[in-house]
Amino acid sequence: MTWNLWWRFGDWRARRAVILDWLRRERPDVCGFQEVWATEDENLAGWLAGELGMHWAWAPGAVFEHWRGRAREPADGVGNAVLSRWPIVDSEVRRLPTAGGPDEVRTALFALVDAPGARVPFFTTHLHSDPAGSAVRVAQVTELARFVAERRGGTPFPPVVTGDFNAEPGADELRLFGGTLTAPAVPGQVMTDVWRFADPGRPADTFRSGPPPADGALSFGSRTDYIHRGSTGPGGEGAVTAVWRTGAGPVPGGDSDVWPSDHAAVMAELSA
Repeated sequence: MTWNLWWRFGDWRARRAVILDWLRRERPDVCGFQEVWATEDENLAGWLAGELGMHWAWAPGAVFEHWRGRAREPADGVGNAVLSRWPIVDSEVRRLPTAGGPDEVRTALFALVDAPGARVPFFTTHLHSDPAGSAVRVAQVTELARFVAERRGGTPFPPVVTGDFNAEPGADELRLFGGTLTAPAVPGQVMTDVWRFADPGRPADTFRSGPPPADGALSFGSRTDYIHRGSTGPGGEGAVTAVWRTGAGPVPGGDSDVWPSDHAAVMAELSA
């Protein structure tokens, strides 16, 4: 799963309960989360891991300047996180370049998951968000691709990269990271967007999946949240068997009408 959890915006207490309900419903084995809030006393990813009995890894960042003053109860930290049903035996945080953009902390988090059958090199990230910031994101996916190349080895399972790329599928940064529509950022490294295997009739938009903004701002749906997978292993490890969008609204049949995030989650099943 990949899911942007919308930091501390809106009614975060009610939202985290709905996030937890969705996770209990979907039962993902490994999750990449973005916009995870942290305070001196608590971390949303740690709280979710505790409630679900999962392992977790954390990549701290810094609150973005353009967020200040927008949340009623802001937290003093934000970052990316990985939750796993199985032990995380290694992890590393890589800071991504600003490339002439704002001086903000954007990271990629690597977690080596000790899954049955093969260890999974799992990554999650959250790229620069300015709609006009494609050049910054191009630099960031170049560093991300190098990070994947450095940490993907030692297992037949392909690398899995999740995250909010803040860009739509045809953008330069997605073409570069995928490595099939243009030369790849790392020679020979191809990363497949798993949505290629989704039912074409399924809803695909992941951003602006929630109710219309209260301020009346113009909004439209777009797909900015991704799971990418490297080439399948020699025994077919990592083959995509199912892909779907989830978390796009209150839990069906639940007792809350709260939307969990302004992003929907993406889920993929990969064969062991």
